[in-house]
Amino acid sequence: MSYIITIDGPTGSGKSTVSRLLAQRLNYRYLDTGAMYRAVGFAILRAGVDLHNKEEITKICNGLDIKFIHEGDSTKIYLGNEDVTKAIREPVIDLIASNVSALDTVRKVMTTLQRRIGSQGPLVVEGRDMGTVVFPDAQHKFYIDASLEVRVNRRFQERQKRGEFISREKVKEDLIKRDSQDMSRHLSPLRPATDAKIIDTTKLSLDQVVEKIMKDMKMNKE
Repeated sequence: MSYIITIDGPTGSGKSTVSRLLAQRLNYRYLDTGAMYRAVGFAILRAGVDLHNKEEITKICNGLDIKFIHEGDSTKIYLGNEDVTKAIREPVIDLIASNVSALDTVRKVMTTLQRRIGSQGPLVVEGRDMGTVVFPDAQHKFYIDASLEVRVNRRFQERQKRGEFISREKVKEDLIKRDSQDMSRHLSPLRPATDAKIIDTTKLSLDQVVEKIMKDMKMNKE
């Protein structure tokens, strides 16, 4: 699995942008697994299915046709022929995605799909359990983090750019709740892999983080 690079970390750590930039630099494919769980959450919300109804959720998961379409520097996600790129980034999907990702029925289907994508060639994959569960044998593993205040600021600015009217305090509250859900869930909790390189992005630019990752990968090859 030398061609798979895993990047895990919490919301607001910068892992999504770093992963995209790294994939571009290396000419690798990029996979945002968080978007996959968001798509599942979106489908479940649209269907009006209760999160405790495992049978119906399993049916929805098995029937989903999730596709990533790369267009220049951007990536769009489709459910069948529907572009849901913007829809799955709505705030209501944040916590639903976290709840959905804690369901064993959902993770089983998504993990199988993620591994299938990983078997198709060089890939930078980001999420919350890529290095610990999905690709435990990946040669290059990274865990990206940042201080809570920095992550709150990044998330706040991101949501403002989307045109949302929200207070910084509410963003912080949501982020703390999301962290708690991701780190305390019984199935595949958010944590660094034992052999992952941990990078604190608090005082680093995104380009500096990418350079740090590439330097570390080069050192491991020598």
